[in-house]
Amino acid sequence: MVIFDCNGVLVDSEQIAAAAAADEFARAGIPITPELVTRYFSGRRPADMLASIEAATGRKLPVNFSATLAAATLARLRAEVRAMPHAAHALTWLRGPKCVASSSPPDRVRTSLETTGLAKFFNFLFSASDVRNGKPAPPIASWSRIPPLAFLRLRRRVWPHSALLGAAMRGRSLASS
Repeated sequence: MVIFDCNGVLVDSEQIAAAAAADEFARAGIPITPELVTRYFSGRRPADMLASIEAATGRKLPVNFSATLAAATLARLRAEVRAMPHAAHALTWLRGPKCVASSSPPDRVRTSLETTGLAKFFNFLFSASDVRNGKPAPPIASWSRIPPLAFLRLRRRVWPHSALLGAAMRGRSLASS
């Protein structure tokens, strides 16, 4: 099983998501640059980012902020996201089972993969949104009956291997909506 991180490995989406977040924070009266969003929140779950912003500013975000941010991010991804160079070519030649594991919500991963044409290479996706703790805690490998040493996880950042071996994480079919 080859497990791919999505953002920055398969698709070039982090700057898009950071710009959408910075725009929505500005609308809520919290000025933050896309660069700061990237620096402090890249690879983190949206819920963790929002909690950190509230803690740092001492302000509660608007009630619908999470949904507003998600909608703005998805709209920008549909318009701007691109596959990483050579991702489709590599996936075409890579044999065996493949899945995607990401800190992003499932709808963001699905939108990114569908928009770039990469969804056809994967049967399942896993999201840290489905577990209590985000990176580096979400278990990735234990959902399967494949022995842990048969897993290879492709990502930009290195987290402790123990993160792959935790309790079960629910997989989602990419075919479902």
